[in-house]
Amino acid sequence: MKPHNTLWLKTYCPLKAHNAGLFISRGAAMHPTRVIDSHELIFVKQGELDMWEEDSVFHLEAGQTLHLFPGRQHGSTKPMPSNLKFYWIHFEIEANYNRYGHRHEDEYTPAIKVPQVACLPQPERLERLFRIFLDEQEIGALHPHAANLLTLLMLTEVMQSIEEKAAQPDHLNAVATWAHTFIRINFDRPITPSKVAEALGYNTDYLGRIYRKTYGCTLTEAIHRHRVKIACQYLLDSKLTISQIAQKCGYPDPDYFRRIFRHHMQISPGDYRNEFSRVHVNTH
Repeated sequence: MKPHNTLWLKTYCPLKAHNAGLFISRGAAMHPTRVIDSHELIFVKQGELDMWEEDSVFHLEAGQTLHLFPGRQHGSTKPMPSNLKFYWIHFEIEANYNRYGHRHEDEYTPAIKVPQVACLPQPERLERLFRIFLDEQEIGALHPHAANLLTLLMLTEVMQSIEEKAAQPDHLNAVATWAHTFIRINFDRPITPSKVAEALGYNTDYLGRIYRKTYGCTLTEAIHRHRVKIACQYLLDSKLTISQIAQKCGYPDPDYFRRIFRHHMQISPGDYRNEFSRVHVNTH
């Protein structure tokens, strides 16, 4: 290949990814009490996880993340339940980064501020990054640059969880939360924005504006997003057919479900199942 036809880039990422996995609890086990030299990001997929780090205690549920720091002792406060599943990844930060996330020679570089505990509005986005990492790790095709950048994208997803919380009056946030909860409970039923609004006693347009300001999407998008999120879980964790999954997720028409799934995930349900079914799992 001619030199002038090759694009050369100097890649830089402030962190180095180690390894990752999907933990599936068999019940009654305790997370080991230990001190490690690397950072660890934990993302709860299912169940509840109770952890401590130094003097802090954390209770995590599905869709939440926990960042554990190197050099700090941590462990679990109670046995892990049998339905618990969580992703984990270890990584280290470049030694010449200071406490604000900047290199010493560039104090004005924007920093990624990762909260120690976060509740993700769209946890399926973080799970997809984990799936890509684990799939490539499993087959030995994970390039170090890709591993580092995927980890940085994971941390960016966690960072965005606090940025997406709009500064609104509490009562408006509460109304949006009610709508969000209603969708999560009734996603498998034939719900529409107008039915959500009717159930909560609000005008459809008014509720839609409040919801969009809080969650950054329309009620219709929220319904589809949650259905697709649940569909992803069925595709990876069950042997149900595409048609059966469509029915369980509120789509009587499997073809319409396929179109919605592809629109949100940029991949068909069948290809998603084939591509992300291989993960590195560790049990206890």
